[in-house]
Order: sequence, then structure tokens, then C-alpha cells
Amino acid sequence: LTGVLDDCLCDIESIDDFNTFKIFPKIQKLQERDYFRYYKVNLKRPCPFWADDGHCSIKDCHVEPGPESKIPVGIKAGSSNKYSKAANNSKELEDCEQANKLGAVNSTLSNQSKEAFIDWARYDDSQDHFCELDDERSPDAQYVDLLLNPERYTGYKGPSAWRVWNSIYEENCFKPRSVYRPLNPLAPSRGGLGSVCLFSWTGLCLEKRVFYKLISGLHASINLHLCANYLLEETWGKPRWGPNVKEFTRRFDPAETKGEGPRRLKNLYFLYLIELRALSKVAPYFERAVVDLYTGNGHEDAESKALLLDIFRDTKSFHMHFDEKSMFAGDKKGAKSLKEEFRLHFKNISRIMDCVGCDKCRLWGKLQTQGLGTALKILFSEKEIQSLPENSPSKGFQLTRQEIVALVNAFGR
Repeated sequence: LTGVLDDCLCDIESIDDFNTFKIFPKIQKLQERDYFRYYKVNLKRPCPFWADDGHCSIKDCHVEPGPESKIPVGIKAGSSNKYSKAANNSKELEDCEQANKLGAVNSTLSNQSKEAFIDWARYDDSQDHFCELDDERSPDAQYVDLLLNPERYTGYKGPSAWRVWNSIYEENCFKPRSVYRPLNPLAPSRGGLGSVCLFSWTGLCLEKRVFYKLISGLHASINLHLCANYLLEETWGKPRWGPNVKEFTRRFDPAETKGEGPRRLKNLYFLYLIELRALSKVAPYFERAVVDLYTGNGHEDAESKALLLDIFRDTKSFHMHFDEKSMFAGDKKGAKSLKEEFRLHFKNISRIMDCVGCDKCRLWGKLQTQGLGTALKILFSEKEIQSLPENSPSKGFQLTRQEIVALVNAFGR
């Protein structure tokens, strides 16, 4: 990819240089620190939109915390599994069992970590604008070590996975009128298997273009991690993970995607710019002495905050930020109505993540959706952030620890 991105005055080469040499090494270090590596999530919330009946979307699949000395059990299938007729053959069952194994979330935690989480919770106030938040007090909510559960290929595919993305794009996303997605087994055939016709933004305002590109960028990010960390072979029970160029080509090559692939990758850069802008805008919130990245370890907390503030300084030095002031800038009534529509669409997408049938995919889907939702919340709260008191608890704008962890890890993705 080369050249300038649509809807902003930024070129791809500048983003690559800035990210490679300034941002990525620091974000990677930050993600490894205790405050940012543990994410509390409820992987047992039922899908609010349809029954879990897809491939490997098994009602009894769940994560079991295993003893410290053993490998976690992971996602287990109980005796009351219901498979769709199409999935009920030996090849599909084998795929399903492999997907359960590969998609298992490693939920082992030390007692020391569990005690620290109780302290962290005291530092949080609950408030959210763009996402449906998990109830952290639910007995089903658990802390997950993100370093033990990397985002990668899990074997989760087919109609169940397609149903999730189809629902996001078709029902919850403002999209170009003439675009429908390729290789969709759920779509009626239009001169080939879900082929793509000409791309047109006719009649779509900036805000709706931005929304579509953010969701497309999120989809591209997830697919990139799947291709970059793919199960290449499993010999003697030892899986080998690595880049799968063939899979990457299938999803992004212009010839394989009827020209759509490069646009998807450009949308990933656009998503990066939006989250980068949010980080630069939220810096004043964290620069106040009253805000700690609290884990109970004073030395580590101070180092984590220093590293985060260093990253903020870098984000502010970037000269080609997306200008969010161009959004929702029309007449007040129309702008307010459009912003609310934007927010509700995004909130619904965060709920759809509870329909993902693989726990590990659901974990990363929920985290990245919440991270993007937090970025949007920041961008639409600039006045509140600028007027925060220096030495007292936040009023008018507040981030929970979950939002902070999601924001940093989503940007890290």
C-alpha cells in the first residue's frame, strides 16, 4: 500500500515510519505490564440476537480455570451438544474439536494476581458511552491474562462466524450503497459467490463513511492477526504457529478479492489514525497526578505511567492526525441525532460480540470493540477532558480500568 488515505491528509508511508520506529516498541512493552495484561471479561453472556446453533458455537463450550500446575482444560463440550445437520459429519466434528482446543482461553491466574484485582476494582467508576459493558460483578466475569491468550487462528469459521460479520455489516453498519462483501456463504449468489460490484460512496456523509471504515478496519485487523499467527502444523501434539501467506492473499490480494483487499487494508490504517487521535486527546486525563495505573506495586505503577506518558508525547508529535472536528459539525439538532445514531449502532455491534462461538475469538472481539468504543468516547468528550480538575476525582469524564486496558490493547493490535 502507498499514498494518501481517504478522508484525511495522511499518507501510509508516514504512518508506517511513525509506528515502526516510535509507537510500536513502546506499546508492546506497555502491554506486557501487569496493569495492561489482565482483562476482565464475561465469556458466558448469551447471544441476544439468535440461538447459538452455528459451527462450533456450542452452548456448553466454556472456559474452566485449571490448577496452576496443569495446562488449562479450555473449552469443553458437554453431553447436550446440538449440531446443525450440515455440521454433523466426521470432518466437521474433527474441525470443531480442533477449534475448541485452539480457541480455548487459558484462564490460570496466581492468587497474588487475584488479590490485586480486588484492589484495582476500588479505583474504578462505571460509565460508558459507546459499548455494552460486561457486569464485572457477575460470577461469570473472570480475569484473563492476555499474554497467555494471544489473538490467532483458532479454527473458528463457517456459517457461525459469517453470521456475526453479516449481522454487523448488514444490520448495524452504515455502508456504501453498492458494496456487498465477497465470499459470503450466507449471501445470495450474484454472478458468482457473493461477488463484489463497483464501490460508491454516493449519498453517504463523512460520519457514516468513518463508521463503515472503522468496522472494516477492525475486521481487517482481526483477519491479519489470524493470517500472521496461523496454525501451520501440529505434530506430536506440538502446534507450530506462523505467517500463512496463502491465507493473507486469499483475504487481501486484489485479484482474489475483486479489488476490495487493498481498501480493507487502508481501512486498517484509518482505524489506527482514529485510535492514535484518541490517545493524543486523552493525555490530559492521565497527566494529572491524581490518576494512577494502580496494581499495588508502587514502583511498577510509576514505571507504567511514565511509559504511557511517553507514548502520549509521541502521539502529540504526529503531524497528520485525523480531524474529528469535521464530524457532527452541521446544524445542532441534526448533528446530535446523527451522533446518537452512531453511538447506538456501535453499542449494538458490541452486543453482537456475545454471539461469537469461539471463546478466544469472543475475548479479542469484545476487547477490540471496547477499545474502539473507548476511543470514540474520548473523541466526543474533548471539552469534558480539557476541563477536568487537577487534584480531585474526575467529573464529567471518567475511564474505568477496563476501558483503559481495552484502549491500549486494541491500539496495540
